[in-house]
Amino acid sequence: MNLGLKDKVIIVSGGAKGIGEGIVKVLAAEGAIPFIIGRNEADNLAAVAATGGKAMQVVAELTRPEECAAAVQAVMDRCGRIDGLVNNAGVNDGVGLENGNYEAFMASLHKSLVHYYLLAHHALPALKASKGAIVNISSKTAETGQGGTSAHAAANGGRNALTREWAVELLKYGIRVNAIVVAECWTPL
Repeated sequence: MNLGLKDKVIIVSGGAKGIGEGIVKVLAAEGAIPFIIGRNEADNLAAVAATGGKAMQVVAELTRPEECAAAVQAVMDRCGRIDGLVNNAGVNDGVGLENGNYEAFMASLHKSLVHYYLLAHHALPALKASKGAIVNISSKTAETGQGGTSAHAAANGGRNALTREWAVELLKYGIRVNAIVVAECWTPL
């Protein structure tokens, strides 16, 4: 298929495994330049190799705001542009109401939501220039619940709200913002 992605630089957070790796492989097959942001260099490099070297990577721990900024800057330094952002990284870490606590809940939001905002914020000047796109990967748990996953459900509800908000806010720049809401999906987690 031809998705019109040839030579488009597209950041994929969490692009080394699971859903993100699948996205990276499709982007590479379409002629895009997927740029993986992930915390484990060995995993990132394995995903790059799986694309025949068509992808690039940068190591970043996305729970650290300064590393989100540095990762976006690394993409700009290497490619000089950003045409798309796929916010994908996150984890269903089982932080529930009954057996959770404030610290675990807040840490979970940083693992699965806060970096969506940070990556988009730092990539925004480049996305304005390219009239690019943002895709937020979300989960049906925001709407259906799952039981024992308060933080995961809240993060996905936040992802959905950010998607709607950014679609309105960024329309004037020609930036498209959409979400893919995943149901059951087999991933390494």
